Amino acid sequence: MSDNNGFSDKLKGAVNKGKGEVKDQIGNATNDPNKQAEGKIDKAKGNVQDKIGDFKKDNK
Repeated sequence: MSDNNGFSDKLKGAVNKGKGEVKDQIGNATNDPNKQAEGKIDKAKGNVQDKIGDFKKDNK
């Protein structure tokens, strides 16, 4: 399997969650609800990618 059993999905998920957290915090610090929303979307996307990685790992 070229995906390393979901590892790349989990890595992408971690990156998106980290990026989302930074955007969320910047939005919070600057009182920018749009930046906070972007951060929450990135975190949600990261959580989905993480779950996909778990699924691939468990169902190889």
